[in-house]
Amino acid sequence: MPKFSKNTKEGVPPLSTASLPDIIFMLLFFFMVTTTMKEVEYKVKIKLPEATESKKIENKALVSYIYVGPPNQKWEQQYGSKPVIQLNDQIAKLENIQQYIEEERSQRNEDDVPKITFSLKVDEETEMGIVTDIKQEMRMAQALKINYSARRVTKK
Repeated sequence: MPKFSKNTKEGVPPLSTASLPDIIFMLLFFFMVTTTMKEVEYKVKIKLPEATESKKIENKALVSYIYVGPPNQKWEQQYGSKPVIQLNDQIAKLENIQQYIEEERSQRNEDDVPKITFSLKVDEETEMGIVTDIKQEMRMAQALKINYSARRVTKK
């Protein structure tokens, strides 16, 4: 009968790194799919006002933004220092808001059009006169779902 000898040299078997490239590529693919790129270049300075009561928007895909504030330093020479309106990537005039709303509606599915919310991101130093004018233009375009963006105040 053969004798079985015990291996006196005990140690940890080497770690297999064969699956390491697969794991790295899975992580790379995951981050490539889930990362979103910044869609709009801000041409206006926006420091949102503080809010004590706020509610998160459930479906951000159905939100269109209107930015209002003084132009960034890069655009200050061209547009001055008074608050301006930014629609997508363009500085616009008050008269362009109705056209912008129609364009946003035409880009959406017919079922989603009544659910579109227009969010106003307005700098806290901006006077309410321009906001009121924007709301009047929106009212004429039958855009009645309006949201005001704000930053949440943290309680101490």
